Amino acid sequence: MYEFRLGIQDLAETSFGMSPLFELVFSLRPRVFPAKHPEHLPWVRETAAAYARLDTALLDVLFAPHGWIPDFLTPRPAGIGNEIADDLAVLRQTPPDAVRHDIAAAYRHVPVPPVLSGDPAAVLHRICAAFAAYWDACVEPYWARMRAVLEADLAHRARRLTFGGAAALFAELDDRISWTPGLVRLVIPSGLAPERAVDVAGRGLVLVPGLFLRGAITMIEDQGPPLICYPARGRGAVWEHAAPEGPAALAALIGARRAELMVMLAAPASTTDLARRLGVTPGAVSHHLAALHAGGLLNRTRAGRSVLYMRSPLGDRLVR
Repeated sequence: MYEFRLGIQDLAETSFGMSPLFELVFSLRPRVFPAKHPEHLPWVRETAAAYARLDTALLDVLFAPHGWIPDFLTPRPAGIGNEIADDLAVLRQTPPDAVRHDIAAAYRHVPVPPVLSGDPAAVLHRICAAFAAYWDACVEPYWARMRAVLEADLAHRARRLTFGGAAALFAELDDRISWTPGLVRLVIPSGLAPERAVDVAGRGLVLVPGLFLRGAITMIEDQGPPLICYPARGRGAVWEHAAPEGPAALAALIGARRAELMVMLAAPASTTDLARRLGVTPGAVSHHLAALHAGGLLNRTRAGRSVLYMRSPLGDRLVR
């Protein structure tokens, strides 16, 4: 168990992050441990042929058999607007000693695979090349919808923090996380991490949603703010292709398409994501969203590069 002791300044400086590289790395989990991630198997199957043409000898062993990965693969995200090229540039700067140390730490209970045991500079170069190819083949075609789910989660968490404070925010992040005034507890499954108390001491706290996490995890540095990564809301629906039908009475009142949108917008979503799920162009969706927003049925907010829509309290009552 980890205990994070937060002062008033730490709560004031709690921030959110998002990392394309983090998603890329952890998206390997359902390929290596498919039974643990059934919600992502539709995407695994869709990209299986493209993945088979990549450097799978390397990609398949980045997660050790017990589920650990070398820490250097997930550098701290720089806010919410970074691109994969930015993250890979940071990864390429990893010192060779850190590469060697982190691989040995991840594989400390089992032999290091030969593909990871050579010259650390060469290993790092091969990893970065494999990641770039993996992104292009298997992740980038889906990144718009993945980012929409992550941005929707961030918008939701920010509202929880704004209107309900730390208690409301941490109460629903994950079952592994609990909050008492001034203290965040993160329970890690037995045997995967030692107990540790962390005095945040004015450094703040960074919260990062992840699509491929089964439970919250943490990354701690001696200098920077501690980071807690948690499962994003709606991650199970990221691969859905169909939109739910709107209730018949609602469709009769405002039209079938707008009824579909109202049902979908129980959680925040972007125009692009809504259009993808409906199988239409963003332009075909935007005028419906504008009309629903003008009627007070939707709220909207900006998150990173996207504008997210969600039902307003009036919209909730109408759908009910």
